Amino acid sequence: MAPKPPSANKTVATNRQARRDYEILDEWECGIMLQGSEVKSLREAKVTLTDAYARFEMRDLYLVGLHINAYTNASSQGGHELARTRKLLAHRHEIDEMRMRVDQEHLSLVPLSLYFKDGKAKLELGLGRGRKHYDKRQVIAKRDADMDARRAMAARRRLE
Repeated sequence: MAPKPPSANKTVATNRQARRDYEILDEWECGIMLQGSEVKSLREAKVTLTDAYARFEMRDLYLVGLHINAYTNASSQGGHELARTRKLLAHRHEIDEMRMRVDQEHLSLVPLSLYFKDGKAKLELGLGRGRKHYDKRQVIAKRDADMDARRAMAARRRLE
């Protein structure tokens, strides 16, 4: 029997705006409790992460505002709610650490990316501190300066 090839993570959606609006201090990988039609829609990449955030209810962690479109081949009565609250799955010590840091440091839990790992849907959850408007401009300026420097070095290498 041939060995199984290493599984690659298939990224379904990323929240690019989160990295601009928040300074990400720490990241965790969480599972998500989904229904069957939601998983099929995720495989078609019909999901929006931009308005989503995580919050604590009692001792559990929930994802709010994740919009998963209806599966195209599903019947109309057997589908799922498009923007329901979904439970996130993580180890108890991870949830406790997240809750402690959110409460003490006044941080936000922001979803960064949604992907499949070994056939299971996973969410990369980031612990972030909100940026002010001037901070966002500084980050954009630094990124542009780095890009210009890389281009100049690449052009120089091509001439040699």
